[in-house]
Amino acid sequence: MNVKVWAALFLLILPGGLTAQGFAGLGTKAEGFALPDPAHIFDFPADHGAHPDYRLEWWYLTANLQGIDGRAYGVQWTLFRSALAPEAGTGWSSPQIWLAHAALTTPEAHFVDERLSRGGVGVAGVTATPFRAWMDHWSMTSDATEGDALDSLALRADGPGFAYDLKLIADGPLIFHGDAGFSVKSREGQASHYYSQPFYRLSGLITFDDTRVAVTGTAWLDREWSSQPLAADQSGWDWFALRFDTGDKMMVFRLRDTEDGYRSGTWISADGTTATLSHNQIRMTPLDHVHIAARQIPVRWTVTVPSRDVHVTVAALNPHSWMDTSIPYWEGPVTLSGSHPGHGYLEMTGYWVHRPNS
Repeated sequence: MNVKVWAALFLLILPGGLTAQGFAGLGTKAEGFALPDPAHIFDFPADHGAHPDYRLEWWYLTANLQGIDGRAYGVQWTLFRSALAPEAGTGWSSPQIWLAHAALTTPEAHFVDERLSRGGVGVAGVTATPFRAWMDHWSMTSDATEGDALDSLALRADGPGFAYDLKLIADGPLIFHGDAGFSVKSREGQASHYYSQPFYRLSGLITFDDTRVAVTGTAWLDREWSSQPLAADQSGWDWFALRFDTGDKMMVFRLRDTEDGYRSGTWISADGTTATLSHNQIRMTPLDHVHIAARQIPVRWTVTVPSRDVHVTVAALNPHSWMDTSIPYWEGPVTLSGSHPGHGYLEMTGYWVHRPNS
């Protein structure tokens, strides 16, 4: 049975199944699971590991690359954990389900692979000490000898037509979003614990279509866990991780709903100091769409934060960066022009049907 079939079965047994509202079941009820607590005090390295009493969690890395050939590329490596019950379990009886995505984007092509495993059998998982996240031979492994476990990582994955082997070194601190890592996602108060390491410099090799390219670049790792991060009327999100040529960075997102959406973000100065961006400070407007998989996907945007004098146009490196996985979404590298030139990554979920005002 191939991974698509296994993944389809996985989605059927998720709490609430898969609906347009509940991307990966995120908007369904969470009885029995832990809920994010604004009083949570982060504990490292333990919080780099798994939290099986929460329903959903991810280790999510995106990277903007520059090849020795002078071309731009992008890489994604993601490990998701979803729980059928709030416990770790052992062996095949474990209620923990692991799903991994890997992608490599060029200006002309987008390579994607997906893997799925039950927890407790050693095929996939995360250990905090030493830090290691893996699915089969895909891995994100710390080789830091001092400081934070995420300060130095080796990243590997491969799939049909592509592979990458990268070394990442962080030259800045962990960043905590929202209120000290308590990130609110709706007017009703749904939230997650959310922090990032956006200061990676990287080097290594990518391979695609039998071509090997030495690359350098930057990377951004997101860590997030929750049990019910979407409200009942939210259909999906648009997430921007933007890196400006000034050295400053900005993360902003919009949770789409039946009204004006819910927006939030974080301004990250070059020295690592942060400021929370509120709903009314952020504007994001789709400009151009492409038709992918019977969906209209916005691939060029304006993002405006007047309080920071930011007015940028965000454009996809490859407009067809469609993640044709069991839960489909768009994810790819972007370039920035306007007040703050630079580059970054864009993720868009929940575009199930065309909505003219999305």
